[in-house]
Amino acid sequence: GCGYHCIVRREVVNHMDGKEEVIQAWYMDDSEEDQRLPHHREPKEFIPLAKLSELGVVSWNLNADNWEKDENLKKIREARGYSYVDICDVCPEKLPNYEAKLKNFFEEHLHTDEEIRYCLEGSGYFDVRDQNEQWIRIAVKKGGMIVLPAGMYHRFTLDSDNYIKAMRLFVGEPIWTPYNRPHDHLPARKEYVDKIINRGGNQTVEAR
Repeated sequence: GCGYHCIVRREVVNHMDGKEEVIQAWYMDDSEEDQRLPHHREPKEFIPLAKLSELGVVSWNLNADNWEKDENLKKIREARGYSYVDICDVCPEKLPNYEAKLKNFFEEHLHTDEEIRYCLEGSGYFDVRDQNEQWIRIAVKKGGMIVLPAGMYHRFTLDSDNYIKAMRLFVGEPIWTPYNRPHDHLPARKEYVDKIINRGGNQTVEAR
């Protein structure tokens, strides 16, 4: 029979790319406490990274100590057309108007292009909505690279360590404009809803 060995083997396969070491996701509680706290539900509800893929979120575990020479990063950039790159430090010492900026990042918004972030040091939380409007918190640590699709409502905050050094990537000339919710009329939002939220269709609607 397929008992213990099968389970062990499956676990090994799941951890081969090691993404779970640098990226974790869970459903958030509704508390109004400090945004920098983990905000786990009780009991905790972790989400497999495959669920994030269904929402259009792409991620990698890369070698952040060697990003300048990393062949894997180079391949990703070439394959996805990420011609632009810069690096920013988000922490009280480096970012003017730190508290105000952090509040801005935490306003729910979308972009008309992908949001691509690669964590070189520190850590942070990217919160995204699932198909049912529930908040999912994605914790990204050093080595984690994440792509949020255009048109996806999201927000960002540091965790209680108050530090992230992140590489920002972009296709062509960067446009960082956030469109705070609601901006459902934007083509990027409509496309995201059609492609991701309505993919496979809402059964109850179809049944009518």
